[in-house]
Amino acid sequence: MAGTGLLVEDEPSVGELVRGYLAREGYRVVWVRTGEEALAELERHPIRLVLLDIGLPGKDGFAICRAMRARSHVPILMLTARDEEPDRIVGLELGADDYVTKPFSPRELVARMKAVLRRVERQERHETLMLGDVTLDRASRDVMVDGHAVDLTAREFELLAFFIENAGAVLSRDLLLDRVWGIEYPGGTRTVDVHVGQLRRKLGRPNLIRTLRGAGYKAVTS
Repeated sequence: MAGTGLLVEDEPSVGELVRGYLAREGYRVVWVRTGEEALAELERHPIRLVLLDIGLPGKDGFAICRAMRARSHVPILMLTARDEEPDRIVGLELGADDYVTKPFSPRELVARMKAVLRRVERQERHETLMLGDVTLDRASRDVMVDGHAVDLTAREFELLAFFIENAGAVLSRDLLLDRVWGIEYPGGTRTVDVHVGQLRRKLGRPNLIRTLRGAGYKAVTS
């Protein structure tokens, strides 16, 4: 088995399609129709990844994403019929790791799921990375700033790790999209800017990642 996926989707046709395809790919699928059910199931099962529709009855996907992030680092891939950039950015800022717009092909969905899981489940890499007073532990997936824990999403964690691994080097937005996101991402380079902004805010170190106009970003110690 490829693990357990939590599918949060109220449209029967979409839910049946996704559940059937994922089952053929070796996943056990827990399918629920509301966000409230999703939060309950997240506590009951060893979920590897959440597929979260935005347009849910009751609390929408944005609210559920926020609630999940308050209690778990589980990767979240959002599903939606909306294709507006502000919606994508809101989802990312709330902690989603990827975003797929309906209609989508099941093959594309699985490819994006695998890309997300590759980024967040590198269990063979048990190393500690440091930059200034920021420490990142790949084994425990903990991030500390001056001895204090910082809560990052899976994507923010991988982005920070890439910055630290390449400290001092100028990293273009396109390179970051390729190395951290792994496949072409519909949000474009704006996605990188959103995540860098989130990292600066959460770390409380706005000068740790410098913006180089027209070139990209660079991680520095001072």
